[in-house]
Amino acid sequence: MTTFLKKLRQEQDISQDFLAEKIGVSRPTYAQIENGARDMSVKEAQKLAQFFGLSLENFLNGKKIPESKVELEKTKKPKIQKIEKRISVPQEKVEKFKEVLLYILERIGARPNIGEAVVCKLMYFIDFDFYEKFEEQLIGAKYIKNHFGPTPVAFSEIVAQMEQDGALTRVTKKYFQHEQKKYLPLRSANLLNFSAQEKELIDWEIERFRDFNATKMRNYSHKDVPWIGTDDLQLINYEAVFSRTNEFSVRQYED
Repeated sequence: MTTFLKKLRQEQDISQDFLAEKIGVSRPTYAQIENGARDMSVKEAQKLAQFFGLSLENFLNGKKIPESKVELEKTKKPKIQKIEKRISVPQEKVEKFKEVLLYILERIGARPNIGEAVVCKLMYFIDFDFYEKFEEQLIGAKYIKNHFGPTPVAFSEIVAQMEQDGALTRVTKKYFQHEQKKYLPLRSANLLNFSAQEKELIDWEIERFRDFNATKMRNYSHKDVPWIGTDDLQLINYEAVFSRTNEFSVRQYED
């Protein structure tokens, strides 16, 4: 169990301080739990299981098994692709997601500051800013709130599909003191099915965030009303964009 807990924490790059706060103990106490020097209480185990999206039984048995399935509805194929995940996503525009991701990687993916964390939040702002401006979905992805900032629910599953299809490759590099996940495109993005206003907004978002690193992107996203108003690990509501502060609003509203 302790090895399993440590693996879960490290896979998500979460600090011991953060998890200690989540279960209401000090960091040294959490370290004892993780190292097997102290047994966790039922309440602590329940909180950790909930945080990692696992049932209490699977968590205690060291099984990383999602509690339900994600269903991704593809725009070009009538079949529904089912992918294991904790939250159901029935209307995700997977093909658009893939092409936007590839386009971002083509434009700025090789920059040293652009890793997975920046890309995830850039896609969030593309989706939520477009919805605020035009009251329509561009990608229509589902995002959850975690302490890193807004995260596309099915990002890792879609990336895995793209790796299998030979659309991109995953690499790990050092960025200062941290290991950084990066993705490199292996084919060009196809934006033929995107409207002019969709392309314009995507280009604008890429330009304004091209110099952000993961920390700056996280801190910035944490000030956006949709993220602030969402509970941990819950879906972020698109409608919250209409309550944004002036710093984040991308739409001109009538007085």
